[in-house]
Amino acid sequence: MLNKFRIYQRANGVFYWQDQQSSKQGSLKTRDREVAEKLLHSKNESYRQPTLNLAIARTYLTAHDPRISARTWAEVMAEMCTHGIESSRARCQRAMDAKSFDPLRSRPLVQTTAEELLTLLHRNGNSFAHYLRRLHNLALDIGWLAWPILVKRAWPKVRGKSKRAITLEEHARIIASEKNPEKRSYYEFLYETGAAQSDAAELDADKIDWQNGQLVYRRKKLGEDSEPARLSIGKRLREILETRPRFGPLFPTIKMAGANARATEFRRRCRIAGVSGVSLHSYRHSWAQRAKVCGYPQRFAQDALGHSSRAVHEAYAKGAQVVVPPLDEYESRAQHNIITMPRVSLEPQHRAQAAVS
Repeated sequence: MLNKFRIYQRANGVFYWQDQQSSKQGSLKTRDREVAEKLLHSKNESYRQPTLNLAIARTYLTAHDPRISARTWAEVMAEMCTHGIESSRARCQRAMDAKSFDPLRSRPLVQTTAEELLTLLHRNGNSFAHYLRRLHNLALDIGWLAWPILVKRAWPKVRGKSKRAITLEEHARIIASEKNPEKRSYYEFLYETGAAQSDAAELDADKIDWQNGQLVYRRKKLGEDSEPARLSIGKRLREILETRPRFGPLFPTIKMAGANARATEFRRRCRIAGVSGVSLHSYRHSWAQRAKVCGYPQRFAQDALGHSSRAVHEAYAKGAQVVVPPLDEYESRAQHNIITMPRVSLEPQHRAQAAVS
C-alpha cells in the first residue's frame, strides 16, 4: 500500500509533509530528519490503519454477499420505488428523481459515512430527510447494509410546517367568489365530507345509496382491499348531491383536470377571495377540527376520513379550539342518564335454587 504522505525539506531546513493525492502541504515543525521521519511515519499509519480495517471488512462482507461492496444508493432507490400501491410508487419516484439525491446515487452503501448523510440532511429540507431515512431503513431491512450508518437517535428531527384548517368564514368567501356551479359544489362537498381532493373529484353517482341515505366510497390512497368509508347523508350534503348528475362522475370537468390543475385553480380562487395559507387538503383538517369541537366520536371521524392511525387523526384535529363544559353540569346530567334495570321477582322454587347456588 502506497504512503499517503511524503516528506521534503525546504531551503530554511524545516521538514514538511505533502498529501500525494490532494497536494496539500503542512509543516512538521522540525529540522531534525530522524524526528521528521518518525512524525511522517505516524501520519501515514494514522491513515493506513482505518483503510486497512475497511479493506478487511469488505473482504468478510463479500463472502456473505458478493455485491455488497459495489451496491450503490441508486439500487436502493430503485427498490423502494417498487413498494406500495401505484400512487405511492409514483410519488416515491418523483422524490427519487430530485437533484438533492444526486450526490448519493453512485455512492456505494458500505463506503457512505455518517458525516456525508448529516451534511446532506442539513443542506436539504423535510421531504429529503423523510425519504433518506426510508432509504436507509430499507437498505438495513433487506440486508444491503450490515449496520446502521446513523443510529435512530442521531437522525435530525423533522419539523414540518404547521398546517391549518379552512375556517367557515374563509370557506364562505371562497364560495361567494366562485361563479362556476360545479367548482362551487366541489368545494362545498369537500367542506361537508372532508374527502381528499382526488377522491372527491373522481366520485361517481353510483357511490350514492339514496335508499339508505349513505355515501360509500373507497380512498384511492388505501387501495382496493381497504374498507370503504360510509357517510350518512345529512341535510346539507343531500342538498349538494341533488345538484350533481344522477349518472357518471359527480364532477366531470374537475375529474378531467387532474390534481395539479385543481390545486392551481384553488390557489387562484383563494387569492381572489383574499384567503391565504390554505390548500384543498386544508378541508380535511377543517372537517376533523369541526368534528372534535362538537364532540363527534373519534372512531366515527377516523372512519370518515380514512385514518387507520389515531395519531394521524389527532394531528389533523390538533388546531381545534374545544371549550370544556362545566363539570357540575355533566354530573347533574349523569344522574338523569342513569338507566335503572328492573328487578325481576323470582318464583319460590327459583328463589330457593338461587339461594343454594
